Amino acid sequence: MMTEGRIQKALSGFYYVETNGQILTCRARGKFRKDGISPLVGDLVEVRELGSDEGFVEKIRPRKNTFTRPAVANIDQLVVIASAAIPRTDPYLIDRVAAIAALKGCRVVVLLNKCDLDRADELYGIYRAAGFPTLRVSAETGEGLEDLQTLITGKLSAFTGNSGVGKSSILNALDPAFRIQVGEVSQALGRGRHTTRHVELYRLSCGAEVVDSPGFSSFETNELNLELKNRLPETFLEFAPYLDRCRFVGCSHIKEKGCAVLEALRRGEIQESRHKSYLRLYEELKPLQDWQVQKGKK
Repeated sequence: MMTEGRIQKALSGFYYVETNGQILTCRARGKFRKDGISPLVGDLVEVRELGSDEGFVEKIRPRKNTFTRPAVANIDQLVVIASAAIPRTDPYLIDRVAAIAALKGCRVVVLLNKCDLDRADELYGIYRAAGFPTLRVSAETGEGLEDLQTLITGKLSAFTGNSGVGKSSILNALDPAFRIQVGEVSQALGRGRHTTRHVELYRLSCGAEVVDSPGFSSFETNELNLELKNRLPETFLEFAPYLDRCRFVGCSHIKEKGCAVLEALRRGEIQESRHKSYLRLYEELKPLQDWQVQKGKK
């Protein structure tokens, strides 16, 4: 019998697919490997049930997006957790992830945790002005968690952030059952929750689906590619109203005369911090050439 579902977890060649309220332990057909395709957490799939809660993944539905690290698909939004308290988040890390997400058509929500210790006024101002949904929250006091639930309900969200920023604390505060879920998985794997390297999708009581993904260090390493280099200006969404107003076609928005982006920056319509991140990412991508990309694909 064929049925449809979503992959919740991928581990050691097995895919755990939620379908009709139950979890099926599945293998993938060899045809995927022959075609160079791997099923990913978040994939919508068609499964042939074999009985005893087992099955085969027969078909992967078209994906809206994919990420390499973490290996996930069909993400509606990235919830980037940051903080002005220790450990303070470098805005460049947020902007780098946001650019990658924009390239993949994935919305970004900026979540400023530990607001009971530091209100993060500077970060709040930067990202509100840049057009990102931006919330102050506290996993300790519960501030902002109701608004966060509203933002994630009915969506598949990946939570990410630099180490120590409180990602697990927020997820536990959103749904006390999440702590139990994580603990059960960790016990089953025989390892501590903080050393678990697999990606897993969880369903919260508010109706949200979340992917607990690695931090910034592993998130975007493989996503800095030639496409991002060629489309970088459009991934800074607040640049959009000015991109077709530059004097010269192909303007890089670095130091050119008649650059509408730089003029908007001088008028305060674009945040200085955001443009600095653009410059830094531009320089990071600059050495990437077509032949390097082709070589990497072999």
